[in-house]
Amino acid sequence: MSKQLPKRSEDYSLWYNELVKRAGLAENSAVRGCMVIKPYGYAIWEKMQRTLDDMFKRTGHQNAYFPLFVPKSLFEAEEKNAEGFAKECAVVTHYRLQTDPDKPGKLRVDPQAKLEEELVVRPTSEAVIWNTYRGWVQSYRDLPLLINQWANVVRWEMRTRLFLRTAEFLWQEGHTAHATDTEALAETRQMLDVYAEFAEEHLALPVVKGVKTENERFAGAVETYCIEGMMQDGKALQAGTSHFLGQNFAKAFDVQFTNKEGQLEHVWGTSWGVSTRLMGALVMTHSDDEGLVLPPKLAPIQVVIVPIYKTGQLDELLERIRPIQMGLIQRGISVKIDDRDTERPGFKFAEWELKGVPVRLAIGARDLDNGTIEVARRDTKEKLNLPLADIVQSIDQLLQDIQENIYRKALNFRESHTTRVDTYEEFKQVLDTQGGFVVAHWDGTGETEERIKEETKATIRCIALNEPDEDGVCILTGRPSKRRVYFARAY
Repeated sequence: MSKQLPKRSEDYSLWYNELVKRAGLAENSAVRGCMVIKPYGYAIWEKMQRTLDDMFKRTGHQNAYFPLFVPKSLFEAEEKNAEGFAKECAVVTHYRLQTDPDKPGKLRVDPQAKLEEELVVRPTSEAVIWNTYRGWVQSYRDLPLLINQWANVVRWEMRTRLFLRTAEFLWQEGHTAHATDTEALAETRQMLDVYAEFAEEHLALPVVKGVKTENERFAGAVETYCIEGMMQDGKALQAGTSHFLGQNFAKAFDVQFTNKEGQLEHVWGTSWGVSTRLMGALVMTHSDDEGLVLPPKLAPIQVVIVPIYKTGQLDELLERIRPIQMGLIQRGISVKIDDRDTERPGFKFAEWELKGVPVRLAIGARDLDNGTIEVARRDTKEKLNLPLADIVQSIDQLLQDIQENIYRKALNFRESHTTRVDTYEEFKQVLDTQGGFVVAHWDGTGETEERIKEETKATIRCIALNEPDEDGVCILTGRPSKRRVYFARAY
């Protein structure tokens, strides 16, 4: 099972693809570029979804749902947004099929069923949502409008990878409207902080918060804020974005309100989102050559109990194990007893290790008689013998320790793979030998940014919010620079 996984050091990409499939997270579907998220993978996504949904609602947001299809005329109303997504759009042109008279048993598109106006399968929902907001907002009393949507989107991709880049993916997208630019900017930053908190506290993924350059900005936004994580192969992954839209969409869709002085104004907008790409981040940040390593807060099964028994003893042993299971459940810990009689304990150990279950208990009658239980933690593979008397409290604390250790390990990796450089030669050398974030001066021009990208395949991941001003010179052009930015090769 897990022994058949490719090693990360030999082929990181193959390791990732095989692990996603063998751990039961997802698989390729019959639809080119699309994936099937399997029950175990979807259970992790559900925990992400529930946690984020609670965080959104605590900040005053409500959920709604908007159509999958966007009329082309609405989609093209905000020109920069339309242009930015045009090449990725799937388009519906007909509304009916018919039997093919030349091919018995087959179907064809009915040529008489052409739509009067083509429908874009949403790559993002700004167009249809802002068109709707025009009818929802009349007065300052209607603001702020704080809406989130859990949905699927389609962005036609030619080169796909499970979770990281697929033609269809799941996500949430927040879309808010405000009376002032100050309120909208505060919302944009607040949601960036929500994403960072989720990534670090639940995903155990340390992130850099920053602003995208103009070249990397969301189409139609005034500013794009982001969180960037570092994967184990030294590549960066954008884990979430929050956009300040200014009045661009409000003007495109004529969303106006009467302010307190009785004057008409366009509202100020934001949008923000994270997707099932977070599943890829989870796998690539923590897992090892034996399989998944899941942070306890997102693990569908936090503790697995494997009974160790001889023929005819299972039922009696399970009766003695049930109180342990119930004690853990009452503490809010998800538990599974693997009582299959078709597999040996060694097989079960390897399977749950592959699936990344944080804690494994191996319990036999002799262990219970002696008042101790063998406990294995997935993150360090350490085995402990813990007293039965306070096992529930011990496991609860152990899960907290594992969550913290996984985060600390990822943070140490990121820090050891963040390098400050002052020359272009050093910049290229670090990228080729170590990877990771390379923090360097840039002259602020899109031309220099594009040239560095073409020559090194590294992009500016963000202008970090915590990076101080610092006079220097651009590594490529030698022109003046006011601060360093974060470069990396990325997914």
